[in-house]
Amino acid sequence: MRDSVKIIPLGGLDESGKNCTVLSINDDLFVIECGIRYPERTMPGIDYVIPDFTFLKENKDRIKAYILLHGHDDEIGGLAYLYKDAKAPVYGTRVTLAMLERFCKHNHIKEIPDNLHVVSGSDDVKIAGRTFSFFRTSHNIAQSCGVAVETSLGNIIFTSDYVIENNSDENYLCDLRRIAQIGEKPTLALLAESTFAGKKGYTAPNYKLTPLVERPIKDSKGRVFVSSFSTNFYNIEEIIRIAVAAKKKIIPYDEDTSEILSAMQEAGQLLIPKENFAPKEDVLRVRSADSLILILGVGGSLFAKIAMLANKKNGSGPIYVGEDDTFIMASPSNDNTDVEATDAIDMLYRTGCEVKNITRKVFLRMHASEEDLKMMIALLRPKFYIPVSGYYKDMLSNAQVALSMGINLSHRNVFLLENGLSLIIDEAGARLFDEKIPHNDVYIDGIGVGDVEGKVIEDRGKLAQGLMILAATVSRKRHAVVAGPDIQVRGLVQFRDNDALIKESTRIFNNAVNEFLYDDWDVEGFKETLYDRLRYSLRRQIGSEPMVLPLIQEIA
Repeated sequence: MRDSVKIIPLGGLDESGKNCTVLSINDDLFVIECGIRYPERTMPGIDYVIPDFTFLKENKDRIKAYILLHGHDDEIGGLAYLYKDAKAPVYGTRVTLAMLERFCKHNHIKEIPDNLHVVSGSDDVKIAGRTFSFFRTSHNIAQSCGVAVETSLGNIIFTSDYVIENNSDENYLCDLRRIAQIGEKPTLALLAESTFAGKKGYTAPNYKLTPLVERPIKDSKGRVFVSSFSTNFYNIEEIIRIAVAAKKKIIPYDEDTSEILSAMQEAGQLLIPKENFAPKEDVLRVRSADSLILILGVGGSLFAKIAMLANKKNGSGPIYVGEDDTFIMASPSNDNTDVEATDAIDMLYRTGCEVKNITRKVFLRMHASEEDLKMMIALLRPKFYIPVSGYYKDMLSNAQVALSMGINLSHRNVFLLENGLSLIIDEAGARLFDEKIPHNDVYIDGIGVGDVEGKVIEDRGKLAQGLMILAATVSRKRHAVVAGPDIQVRGLVQFRDNDALIKESTRIFNNAVNEFLYDDWDVEGFKETLYDRLRYSLRRQIGSEPMVLPLIQEIA
């Protein structure tokens, strides 16, 4: 019997992160990647965003395996919140599984995935009677890989994140020989990442920090501070090698940084010589010119950390930035963190230190650019091509790269999917199928999963702009206001200092109360009407929409 294949993306399309694709072959489900997305500035109080796992929970008995292709949170973090409800064997390299365990412990997940199977980047593994052929890829976390899943129609291949790079370190090697061997068999469908699909050329060697930071680290007369994202193992290793060569002591800035270094060491990816390491408590015992202070973090929280350090509000005791120091910002912002990064850099300049800001114009993350994609497509020559992992513009650029190659890829066999939209592939060909699979964002707030809805996020955003409380005690029987109205404002300085605004808001409130007393309104209808009127008035006069909280007490 010929296999029937269905590809169901639950996350990662038209977004940055939250990668999760379900591969359905006959009655078996294989989950390829299962990640989180970091919240945007418009999501106050949210820790992570994960896919809606309703489909997987309802079909948990059909799940044969979770396949994790590298150790970044956007690939593994969602599994921490799904596993207890839908258990199945988990496959990944040693580093990838170590990072999954670290993520679970860091977020106080009680039920850590325990059915773990370590694979290397060159293994052929039988899962549910089907061969999964792994191949090494080069990404900025060690032991990344792609996978080819055997079907009777040909291989389904997932590249995950990668660049084409002949690295001497096999932990960061893109194994083109292995990929070419896999390409000798028919490739039914290739799912390739899209993040840098719009960039010309190859990504290599522009992801390497060494040419950009080696001289500033060696020449610094004072302390050297270096910031990097905690997920960029490759770049962290570069920084450490330079520091060791320059005979500097590596000092972790905080517990987060120490935790990352420990995780890398436990996974066998890092060994800092004893003579080149000092704990934070010993920072004053190390000569300034011999110190390299490493600051690691994720997203906007890293830039917040840097800003607090520069503003001497870091609570890290003797660690501060002085005029003789050098600060190397080796953590380029993205579209979601530009504001936070700009604030942090501005605060650094105010300290008088020498600032070297490495931007994304000269330093790229390790994602496939146009020529990297062309190389992979040429080696595997897929019958169907599916861009994944990126915003829509990136996926469209990826599709255009494939269409430009002249290898029988056209609008008939290149598919731009959406989260929740299935692609069915069988003997008859490939076709889209919208079966209404749940695919909304689910918010992680503290330890709560899905407890916070969009309305709560909206209310938090309004609270950030201020709060207005309007209170009155009324008697409908007497058609009278017994006490009030009283208006209180919090966090809205421009309102508190403006008599005209207070007068206008009081007028709107009084008119609404009078209508409430004489018309057949219920309390909820009154609150909704008052809210709409005040919101329009405030937006027109002060350009913001604070939270409005009407309080009406009825008496006889």
